[in-house]
Amino acid sequence: MGTIDADDLLPAERLRKSALEGEITQIHRGDPHASEGDTFEIDETTFEVVTVIERRLGDLTDEDARAEGSPDLAAYKRRIERTHDTEWDDEHTAFLHRFEPLE
Repeated sequence: MGTIDADDLLPAERLRKSALEGEITQIHRGDPHASEGDTFEIDETTFEVVTVIERRLGDLTDEDARAEGSPDLAAYKRRIERTHDTEWDDEHTAFLHRFEPLE
């Protein structure tokens, strides 16, 4: 367990703001950017990474998409394809990082 830089896990200001507002509670990244138990801070709010697991993209759900700030899985897929200039492949994997604010 350690302290990580919020910018490493959530590289865009929009993502950090959405995490502060509770709109984003997880993010999938191509590689692990944290370990379970790591903490990070955004504007004096401390978050703990509670889950880090590798997942197949084809296993993601609408619930996952909403937890990452998209209305549904179809919108999430379009956003990922546009952001990464790639085509969605259900067989590819990514690392889920789920986090929550500490009280």
